[in-house]
Amino acid sequence: MTTPYSALPGAVVDDAGLQHLGSPLVEQRRLAAGEAVVPLGDRAVLAVSGEDRLSWLDSLSSQSLAHLPPGVGTETLVLDPQGRVEHAASVLDDGETTWLIVDRGDAEGLLAWLRKMRFRLRVDPRVADDHAVVGGVPAALARITPAAPAGLALIWADPWPAVAIGGHAYAAVEPHPGAERAWAEAIVTRDEEARMLQAAADGELALAGLVAADALRVAAWRPRWANEADERTLPHEVDWLRTAVHLEKGCYRGQETVAKVHNLGHPPRRLVALQLDGSESVLPARGAVVRVNGDEVGAVTSAAFHHEEGPIALAVVRRSVALDAQLTVDTEDGVIAAAQEVVVPPDAGSTANVPRLTRLSRRPAAQ
Repeated sequence: MTTPYSALPGAVVDDAGLQHLGSPLVEQRRLAAGEAVVPLGDRAVLAVSGEDRLSWLDSLSSQSLAHLPPGVGTETLVLDPQGRVEHAASVLDDGETTWLIVDRGDAEGLLAWLRKMRFRLRVDPRVADDHAVVGGVPAALARITPAAPAGLALIWADPWPAVAIGGHAYAAVEPHPGAERAWAEAIVTRDEEARMLQAAADGELALAGLVAADALRVAAWRPRWANEADERTLPHEVDWLRTAVHLEKGCYRGQETVAKVHNLGHPPRRLVALQLDGSESVLPARGAVVRVNGDEVGAVTSAAFHHEEGPIALAVVRRSVALDAQLTVDTEDGVIAAAQEVVVPPDAGSTANVPRLTRLSRRPAAQ
């Protein structure tokens, strides 16, 4: 596939955008150090204008948005009546418009649903296809010019892994690996995106690819709609109550299930982080089967080579999988061993008494 980024030396691109520039591990280090930014071609931007926009979005989704201050980033989920995740969005309001950064594969479906739910309210959801999204640590994003149609720079600061007001954390690990990842996403005009591309071609701006950005996300245990969500996903299963759900806000679709599972039951599945056997330098595909003693117990949702930890993955497994179970993962080249790190514990819930755990020691990066 040919895109404007294809002309950059070493560029590998696909339908999602710039995957890498030939050295994904080097790009990771630069991205984490604030020395590079990443064009997030796998994202799309929706814009919601109108006086009722925040109260309307509040009534439709899991996060408390009615009084969201301008410039404060948060995220929200649209759930079905059974509490399963249908859509997810990063949310930023500039005082005149609410901007939603979504996975590109979710944009059309979310927009169609929002348009059906307008009724007579003063809201106008639309695709902002004249904008793009660029990611990186805040210091790196200072090298670009975000859009600011209302005078406020459109930079969404990822709240992960802090526990938002009304949220709840299931991961009982100190320190949480996401604490090491400062992440933000800037909404830019297409003209600014073209300027960035020229600056990169001239050697004035360092870029990284989506492979590098996703590896940092996986290492931070950060769920994403395009990867960790399927048709059965409850927000509890991937620790999404932490940043995307307000447990004390007013009624919204799926709220009853969210409350019941959190207060009275346990999610049927749970997210785990996997340290993969790196001896063969093989990564499992999304959907690869996770097994215990040969029996299927779950599936990989994301996998990456990390510049410090080597091959890692996120997976969703049955709640009943023992914390000390010896896991394996199917790959095209055979079965590989996987050491489990607990993200969501089996007894996840507001009354769970989960001991604090320390992370597995990091390993050298795969060569």
